[in-house]
Amino acid sequence: MPPLDGYAQHASARILDQPQLQLTGLHCHLGSQISSVKPYLAAVRRLVGLMARLYEQHGLVLPELDLGGGHGIAYRPGEPALDLTLLARKVRAELIEACTAAGLAVPRLIIEPGRAIAGPAGIAPYHILAVKRTGAHTYVAVDGGMSDNPRPALYGVRYAPRPVGRHCEAGDVVAADVELPDDIRPGDLLAVPVASAYHLSMASGYNLVGRPPVVAVDEGHARLLIRRESLEDIRSRDVGL
Repeated sequence: MPPLDGYAQHASARILDQPQLQLTGLHCHLGSQISSVKPYLAAVRRLVGLMARLYEQHGLVLPELDLGGGHGIAYRPGEPALDLTLLARKVRAELIEACTAAGLAVPRLIIEPGRAIAGPAGIAPYHILAVKRTGAHTYVAVDGGMSDNPRPALYGVRYAPRPVGRHCEAGDVVAADVELPDDIRPGDLLAVPVASAYHLSMASGYNLVGRPPVVAVDEGHARLLIRRESLEDIRSRDVGL
């Protein structure tokens, strides 16, 4: 809820009226894939303003301020990403200045980097099943698609390779308009980087295709974290007629 429309103040007052609840701070969510520091600085100013009003009305000093996430990362080379070091420096300075001007103690600052940590940590490998060349275009079919990553179809997210998935849907494209080797052929492996933030959490049993496994790799050693979903896993949910 926008902090200036009165709803946040009303919600805070309702919490304060409940003896079993304790209001410890404010939290905001600015959006997703934010690559600029400016929205966070604006959020700090608005939320400190709300903290000042709560102090004036209720004598309440909030010890925490959570600026949420939305930290943008680069899915392809050259794309903008949020500079976390710059974010920390600018936000901290803005918070101290705003609190000093309002006569408030500086609260504990919390951020939720989420995608910025998880996303770049993972790679989604695909086996190439077929290569089709039609004029100026080359289509590469892989053993994955909308079941393991629906984001390109749903949100238009763009990744580095150019394979087409396995689900016989017009929008079932993992990535488009990217360069691949001329000699790419069935049996090759294709890796899609920045795959840890949403591939697993948004994976589904689309067209009864089992969800892929998750493997941790460190200094040449691999360890299975989540096993591949099998046909038996899918069948086990069928209780019959």
